[in-house]
Order: sequence, then C-alpha cells, then structure tokens
Amino acid sequence: MPSTNKITLIKQLVEAASNNLITANQLLNDVAGTPTTSGGKKILPPTSNEEGGGGIQRTEQGAVIIEGVFDGQNMVGPDGKMYSVPANYASKSKLVEGDLLKLTISANGSFIYKQIGPVDRDRLMGVLVKDEESEDFRVLCQGRYYKLLLASVTYFKGELGDEIVILVPKNTTSTWAAVENVIKAGQEAPILENSSTDTLETTSKAPLKKTTKTAVKNGLKVKVGELKAEKIEI
Repeated sequence: MPSTNKITLIKQLVEAASNNLITANQLLNDVAGTPTTSGGKKILPPTSNEEGGGGIQRTEQGAVIIEGVFDGQNMVGPDGKMYSVPANYASKSKLVEGDLLKLTISANGSFIYKQIGPVDRDRLMGVLVKDEESEDFRVLCQGRYYKLLLASVTYFKGELGDEIVILVPKNTTSTWAAVENVIKAGQEAPILENSSTDTLETTSKAPLKKTTKTAVKNGLKVKVGELKAEKIEI
C-alpha cells in the first residue's frame, strides 16, 4: 500500500497538472479566439495566413492536425516549429524540399504524416561521395553538392563512387535531394528525360574495380570513388 505522504504528493501533482492545463487552454482561447465547430470537428483558427499555407486544427477526439513544408529533413509548421519526419518515411516517399505535408498527432501521441502537396521535380544524376570531416553522404551533381538522408543511401545500399539518381525541386535551389535510385558498377545507367547528367564511365567490358581517393571541391573535402577496368590475365 502506498504511504499517506505519497498519496498526498500524487494528488498535489494531479491538481497542479489540471490547473496548468486549464490555464493553457484559457491562454490558447485568448490568443486564437473562440473555437468553432464544423463537420463534427472543433477547429482552431489557422496560426498563419491562408496564403502562407497550412494551419493548426484540433478535433473533438483530441487529435491535432498540422500542415507544414518539408525542408529536406523536418517539417516546418505554420508556427515556425520544426517537426521531426521519420527518415524512413521521407526516403520511401522520396520527399523533396518544398513538399506540403499534413501531420496528425493523435490523442495517444502518435505522429502520422501524409504528403498532400508535392512540388514539381527535376530528375538528375550524380556521383555518391562522402564529406571526410562529417562522414555524411553527399551527391556531386553538376558541380554542386546536395545533402542526402542516410536512410536513403542505406536503403539502396549505396557506396562511394556509385552513380545516383536524385530528385530536386524544379527551378528552385535546394540543399537536400531525394534518392530515387542507385546504379552500381557494371549496371547500365538509365536515360533521364529532360534532365542533365554527371556520370562515371561504366561502358568498359572489363570487370570494374572501385577505389577511393580524397578530393577537395568547392571547399569541401570529400572521398570520391573511382571505377577502373581491371586487366585480365589470359
């Protein structure tokens, strides 16, 4: 049996939490205005302008629905807060910077993401490299580097020097890229429609051997894989 002191402490904690919740709700109502009801959902006014896209909604079941923009790694909500997006989901969904997402936070605290507004994409080809200092993977494409989610690289079993097909937002400069596919040594590179390529020569009929060297490009020290044809002794 719990002691009397513990029971008293628990009651005080519950009462304090209840008071804090009441105060928080009052402050929320003061800032956001009186909630309205529509279609069975109790909705709070959006926290951003309609033109800015997105808003925050709260259902009567206690779920919170937030719309935001994917920045390559996280979702940025209309309130400016960062919401962590599971790397596996972002990789499999091939999310790119600028995609509009909807996050539903259920009453039990689970996070459910859904892509609701994909931006136009460009498909490019580059070479997989690694930053020697941070050990993070990058893709070298058209003379610039894009960051990659580690989950995307490991999902396709990417290695240094592999050719890699990426997706980036169309007509927009981005920092991150989504991995669409990885071409291993000896595989035939795909033909990309309406896109530019930075490719390694892989047309030699001799077996290909991969080596690694260090290079400094655009101020970034990276490890770059090379593909070389091995000599066959007859």
